[in-house]
Amino acid sequence: MEWIYNDGGREKAGFKGATGDCATRSIAIVTGKDYLEVYNAINTLALKEHKTRRKGKSNARIGVYPQLVKKYLLSLGMKWTPCMNIGSGCTTHLKASELPSGRLLCNVSKHYTAVIDGIINDTFDPSRNETRCVYGYYSF
Repeated sequence: MEWIYNDGGREKAGFKGATGDCATRSIAIVTGKDYLEVYNAINTLALKEHKTRRKGKSNARIGVYPQLVKKYLLSLGMKWTPCMNIGSGCTTHLKASELPSGRLLCNVSKHYTAVIDGIINDTFDPSRNETRCVYGYYSF
């Protein structure tokens, strides 16, 4: 699967250095929204999350929990398509021939990545030579 470098506008927004902002970056890429707009929206939604001993709150810079990603993307009119069920094993890989065309935000193990018409848009190639399993994806 082809990969191109895309930071989603992070550097343009004034952020520097490495961080764990894959959800924020991928959402900005897929939706076409400004990185800072997505960053602020996620952190605003995170204020309403309940903190527990095992789980902190989402943070646009260091990690966003799947429930918050879902809440935000559904509010933008995106639809979730699951690719795995309990006990089904991996049925869809991060591979152009196994994904539909369009603007997709793919959920893979411990990472979110943007796929636009079969091309990965990310700061690195997360496909693991097209063997990485896709848990599901959001699309318009």
